[in-house]
Amino acid sequence: MELLDKLNWRYAAKAMNGEKVAQEKVDNIIEAISLAPTSSGLQPFKVFVITNQEVKEKIRPIAWNQSVITDCSHLLVFAAWDTYTADRINKQFDLVNTVRGFKNEGWENYRQMLLGSYPQQDEEVNFNHAAKQAYIALGHAMIAAAYEEVDSTPIEGFVPAKLDEILGLREKGLRSSVILTLGYRQADKDWLVNLKKVRKPKEDLVTLID
Repeated sequence: MELLDKLNWRYAAKAMNGEKVAQEKVDNIIEAISLAPTSSGLQPFKVFVITNQEVKEKIRPIAWNQSVITDCSHLLVFAAWDTYTADRINKQFDLVNTVRGFKNEGWENYRQMLLGSYPQQDEEVNFNHAAKQAYIALGHAMIAAAYEEVDSTPIEGFVPAKLDEILGLREKGLRSSVILTLGYRQADKDWLVNLKKVRKPKEDLVTLID
């Protein structure tokens, strides 16, 4: 299967060569992020696509000085909502009604259920929930990148508070969740590139309940 071949090809590149990724490929990866499923369809995050080298240089020191931060073509920062608010929930539900061109009683009842629960929850609980939705989109991005034969590296090794400060995320009601670099591997400087992919045996990974 072509997709599985692409996923076997991909790995978390440890060194990138600075070559620019074609905008069409980046657009396709962003579209895949947009198409990712999220809880209640709220899409509770934003994606910052960074090509500005000065900004990447600021981020590298607070991300364990990883070279892919500055040597990638595009640096994607997934920033989750800091909490769920009535305005945020209503905006997405209103968008659904506008796009579909009608209101549904069941859908409106569901809206009220969310309004009666999410905004009253602890902000940290809400952020953690929103961050999980961003990770679903991250998975879509990595698969789409592999399909486009673009290397990607997911990164959790950074100081969130510092990244929030660099990008001014808190003022936007956001908190950084995870980073993804897009670019092309530099094989002669990447210790991981030729190592065999290792995954646990299927019997240790999958339990069938029939």
